Amino acid sequence: MNLITVDFETYYDKEYSLKKLTTEEYIRSQLFQTIGVAVKVNNGKTEWASGTHEQLKEDLHTYDWENSILLAHNCAFDGAIVSWLFDIHPRVYADTWCIARALHGIGVSGSLAKLAKRYNIGVEGDEVVNALGKHREDFTKAELAKYGDYCINDVELCFGLFKIMGTNFPPSEMKVIDTTLKMFIEPKLELNVTLLDDHLVQVKQDKAKLLESVGATKKQLMSNPKFANILKDFGVSPPMKTSPTTNKETYAFAKTDEDFLALQEHPDIRVQALMAARMGSKSTLEETRTERLLGIAARGNFPVPIKYYAAHTGRFGGWDNVNIQNFPSRKGKYAKVLKKAIVAPPKHMLIDCDSSQIEARVLAWFAEQDDLVEAFRNDDPVYEQMAAEIYDKAVEDVTKEERFVGKTKILGCGYGMGAVRDQAQLKVEGIDMELDECRRVINIYRNKNDKIKALWKAAQSMLAAMNNDTDYSLGREGVVSILPKDNAIQLPNGLLMRYSNLSHEAGQYGPEFSYSTRKEQVKIYGGKVVENLCQALARIIITDQMLQIAKKCKVVLMVHDSIVVCVHEVEVDPARKFIEKIMRTSPAWAEGLPLNCESGCADTYGDC
Repeated sequence: MNLITVDFETYYDKEYSLKKLTTEEYIRSQLFQTIGVAVKVNNGKTEWASGTHEQLKEDLHTYDWENSILLAHNCAFDGAIVSWLFDIHPRVYADTWCIARALHGIGVSGSLAKLAKRYNIGVEGDEVVNALGKHREDFTKAELAKYGDYCINDVELCFGLFKIMGTNFPPSEMKVIDTTLKMFIEPKLELNVTLLDDHLVQVKQDKAKLLESVGATKKQLMSNPKFANILKDFGVSPPMKTSPTTNKETYAFAKTDEDFLALQEHPDIRVQALMAARMGSKSTLEETRTERLLGIAARGNFPVPIKYYAAHTGRFGGWDNVNIQNFPSRKGKYAKVLKKAIVAPPKHMLIDCDSSQIEARVLAWFAEQDDLVEAFRNDDPVYEQMAAEIYDKAVEDVTKEERFVGKTKILGCGYGMGAVRDQAQLKVEGIDMELDECRRVINIYRNKNDKIKALWKAAQSMLAAMNNDTDYSLGREGVVSILPKDNAIQLPNGLLMRYSNLSHEAGQYGPEFSYSTRKEQVKIYGGKVVENLCQALARIIITDQMLQIAKKCKVVLMVHDSIVVCVHEVEVDPARKFIEKIMRTSPAWAEGLPLNCESGCADTYGDC
């Protein structure tokens, strides 16, 4: 295939820009105008073209896109322009921005300018700054030529980066990038406007009634103790932190506190309404999400924004102000409403296949906790079995609430969670458990799963070895490699999970480790390393399965551990069997890992 590197220069002003609008809004706006585009085919000379939309379309259609890879830095932008506005559909999409995140980690800047400096391949120009508010016809011939030189330079930098970063980049990950970008660039899903309109009206009415029923004044909402008491009235434990000034425990109610901000996505709409009022916002998260989807629906199909390598572990995330990963689905009055608004095109159906307990399975297998691995392999009721141990009764006598406690231990205690956190999580689910009882239950989990507990200690020792530039092995043999000189763990797909600038200081119970990101120094310990590894391994399994599925079915969504495809209604049954078979098959590097899945099918995502 040919490699075609492209970069578009487009009109923008102080209000109409990617700093103020989402990528989808910006490209689909009536204000959108292409100033020009630079194109480089393979290692050939980069050409700059500027003209009317029709002139550029005619020029761009002269390239053999069906047998080409489109390469760009932030390909979601350039690829969407090519697809949505010029009706061009390359065979493959590639993105140096995505590659950089996977190679260097999310804590390192992936801007074209910073990467060019990092690899010493050139300097990005600043002509784009001088284009503010200028349409194509506003440029003089000399100005347009200078702008073209800037664009040509960007293409050369992007191509140069790809030659360096892409040379040894895992081919499987190149395919993951392509599949992820196509969810946005080639949107297949539609949105139910009537459902969204009705939902928005209902949400606004409910919010007004709820705030009135709470009866809290603005002064009360801004008072930390009073706001905490209001949260408690709704069954929410106020998030806490240690004050850096007093070194005492205090409420974590700052706009930078993650646990506090997470309450904006609480399943209880009353809590969302309180948070909106406290934050000085006019809308709850449910309102803004609904309004965002309505805006997209007015402009066309739903481009699904899934961010490749959004987390330290390589997991996906949301972007473009639509984090579909966090759409409510199980609890609360509005559970699944937004998901039900996401629909398949006519005569098509959606199949949603979710990998069952994949992290817990990976953990047991990687730690060589063979009894738990065998239980998963035999499809034993592992939650009930855990509950039976906790409550000292027969499996068949375990109650629904006891089963839930067993489930939280299997899914939540595998990374060294302590009693205080366990108590808080149970309370969110409506279960009050004394702290001493939480300690007893956690100890039962740890005693029963001694190999998992030993893995945390081994991971802690690995940090010390890595910090001392000493070789070490971790977990099941042959799965991962420790690279002390790189402060990294090499994963089965060839990528590195980095703990950059790993350092330590003396702590109460031994050395306390941390590593650096672009913004801060992050604490790391054995249990957290194990969590990172299990998430990373699960992510590799899911994406490998996604690539196999994509050979026969159109993948339209990736949410956590589930894969969603869109198929013609007559193909549902064979497609579903094919997908389930793939998602129950372990990769070659994970021999003996038992996998399972559950699938659903419907014409809306929320009903799958």
